[in-house]
Amino acid sequence: MCGIAGLIDFSKSTNSDQLRQIAKNMGFAQSTRGPDGSGQWADPESGIGLDHRRLAIIDLTEEGVQPMTSRSGRFVTSYNGEIYNYQDLRAELEKTTEFQGWRGHSDTEVMLEAIEQWGFEKALKSFSGMFAIALWDRDEKKLFLARDRMGEKPLYYSTQNNKFLFGSELKALMACENFERKVDRNSLSSYLRYHYVPAPRTIFKNVYCLMPGTWLSVSQDGTVSDPAEYWSLLDSAREAESKIFTAPDSAIIETLEDLLLKVVEREMISDVPLGAFLSGGIDSSLIVALMQQCALAPVKTFTIGFDDEAYNEANDAKLVAQHIGTEHTELYVSPKDALEIIPSIPQIWDQPFSDASQIPTHLVSRMTRDHVTVALSGDGGDELFAGYNRHFRGCSLWKHLERIPISLRSIAAKAILGITPADLDEIVDVLKPIIPKKLHMRLPGQKLHKLANVMDADSASEYYSALTSNWLNPETIVMSGRETVSPFQNYSRQPSTKNLTAWMQFMDAATYLPDDIMTKVDRAAMAVSLETRAPFLDHEIVEFSQRLPMHLRTQNGQGKHALREILYKHVPKNLIERPKMGFGIPIGDWLRGPLREWAEELLSPERIADDGYFNGRTVQKAWREHLSGTKDNQYRIWNILVFQSWMDHWDIS
Repeated sequence: MCGIAGLIDFSKSTNSDQLRQIAKNMGFAQSTRGPDGSGQWADPESGIGLDHRRLAIIDLTEEGVQPMTSRSGRFVTSYNGEIYNYQDLRAELEKTTEFQGWRGHSDTEVMLEAIEQWGFEKALKSFSGMFAIALWDRDEKKLFLARDRMGEKPLYYSTQNNKFLFGSELKALMACENFERKVDRNSLSSYLRYHYVPAPRTIFKNVYCLMPGTWLSVSQDGTVSDPAEYWSLLDSAREAESKIFTAPDSAIIETLEDLLLKVVEREMISDVPLGAFLSGGIDSSLIVALMQQCALAPVKTFTIGFDDEAYNEANDAKLVAQHIGTEHTELYVSPKDALEIIPSIPQIWDQPFSDASQIPTHLVSRMTRDHVTVALSGDGGDELFAGYNRHFRGCSLWKHLERIPISLRSIAAKAILGITPADLDEIVDVLKPIIPKKLHMRLPGQKLHKLANVMDADSASEYYSALTSNWLNPETIVMSGRETVSPFQNYSRQPSTKNLTAWMQFMDAATYLPDDIMTKVDRAAMAVSLETRAPFLDHEIVEFSQRLPMHLRTQNGQGKHALREILYKHVPKNLIERPKMGFGIPIGDWLRGPLREWAEELLSPERIADDGYFNGRTVQKAWREHLSGTKDNQYRIWNILVFQSWMDHWDIS
């Protein structure tokens, strides 16, 4: 995993040294992505300059250095990621009549040879991995950009000031002189809803994020092609609808386990120390159990703990690690440790991003990097195998809600919102002995308030949108802001399935997974030069998961049934069966306590009015409600605060 950046100067008025220097400056802005070396390549006749920041994982020799030129000299690449099936491709390429031998053993060299032999798009379809690729074709005088199927690796681009700019992170583009930092108020509205800016938009006008599974080309004359798909999650989902598995459950589960084992073993290939995040939940525990099957020594596993038991998973992770037999490391962090990360958030996530689990994710990444360079994770398990509460409890609830007139639902919602979250916690605690164990939940007051906010939805898609929204009406908050068209509104980009769980899974995998989960993990880990790998996101596993019958996704009020059945072969059920906790921190309490002074400065009516982005009265009302405890507005307030601190850090007016 590395950092890539570069530019094309369409005026061709920049000499070789200048092109290299601009590219180098862009790379330096994201240098934590590659601390093991940097390189530049330029061709002033074409106006092209490339930078590469190296985090050496496979082939640590000079033969693995980038930018790398193909054997024929036609292609030059700056590439970020890992192609896990490169050894299979290497063997296949060696059989071709055109093959002339290898210089080293890196996946980058195999990637270039595949493009040389098969062409760019065909080669892309052959790669299993995570990647963002920049490829310069010296014959056609074209730049090609591509991103992996599920969006694990980021890639941003923009055309401005007669230049085409691209980079792994927005900060690489911002490092260019005269880069236009104009906030897109429509993107800001979407950010308030989701706490991330949905791709392909970014927080800046005319700056874009390349969508997963797509590629584009840039010609010398300034023509930028529309992104083209080489793989589509939507096409895969539509195809799967008519190919749901009908074999016995045991056969399906056994096939899935074999596939997962193959993928995990392939993703453990590394020339540097490797380990895994372990929360003790289903996804990470299964990945670690399969890793231990492949390993010759105990797998290194890592988790962080908190003294607040409402947020602490360390005890569960430790028990799982002991059973599997890993070399386990845990670190208990204090609120002070977490709070110290907050000033770094705008630098690490260089456009507004306010998923509060970003803080513990960065903390566990930092601790892990002290021991290994690569860490596998269980990311993607929830989206692909129906692990979120909305996939089972939420869908079941909607079946009941849609039978009730909206007017009655609204009355019930007002009644719930009339009780503070703290009082609801106490009520639920008193009733806990008579509530079925599978319905027990962490922080019930918060969840009941969230439920109240979605009870008046008039369709399943509106219900899902409300479930996944932060601010429900962001256009009333952002001055002159209009939300961009979302996948919820564009029915041509949705599968036709009538099953709400399957539909929600698709929407989560297409939007929330790349734009939130993978963005969070990539930046949190890359800020400390740690490579993360997510075996569940291998496209073979993605395609397999879409063909699972519903009873192997949700069963008995629980999700991820197929994964559970595999995991029970490795870990006793009693170590796994517990309410889903998530990976959070008590932001709400901090905002009323140690963060209050910082928050009030950023939310002051004078500051809000001077900036001119938000409706100050609405923001102040939400802040007062949160301080008084009448409503749980912690994530809405955090949303605003992250944007405000981002503006300060990057000097955005």
